[in-house]
Amino acid sequence: MKRRLYFMLPDVPNARSMLDELLLARIDERSLHFHAKEGSLPRDMPEANFFQKTDLIHGAEIGMLIGAFSGLLAGSMILIFPPEGIELRTVSLLVSILGGAIFGSWASGMAAAAIPNSRLKQFSEDIERGQVLMMVDVPYHRVAQVEDLIAKRHPEVRFGGVEPHMPVFP
Repeated sequence: MKRRLYFMLPDVPNARSMLDELLLARIDERSLHFHAKEGSLPRDMPEANFFQKTDLIHGAEIGMLIGAFSGLLAGSMILIFPPEGIELRTVSLLVSILGGAIFGSWASGMAAAAIPNSRLKQFSEDIERGQVLMMVDVPYHRVAQVEDLIAKRHPEVRFGGVEPHMPVFP
């Protein structure tokens, strides 16, 4: 299981240096993501993707829960008060739950795709001032090692915390 570490770097040259050092420490480039002011990162640095910059995944998860509950409620009402002449079974309840979860996830995800990631809100002012957010995805057993490596070599870097649960997609 992986954890996502957040670090605020003073500027792009420091981000470039940090990228090189972490690659030498055998951290895969796919596990490194940088988020900076629009257009300030060089093209060869791994930039945070759409899922990491927006609240799409969080919105889809919430929408799925609300949609499944709404589907359960609607399916239950249909089973309790069936339409005239139609025999409904438990399968209809399951279909309504699944349909509600899918619709809720889609609708909420579409709305959340336009919203910046709520987990990155604490870093937004620093990013606007020209600093660079570095996200590092590492296995749980390497968290302390990466934190120590960065703290010893770059005291100017501010540790931004560890995300306890890393989503599957980004």
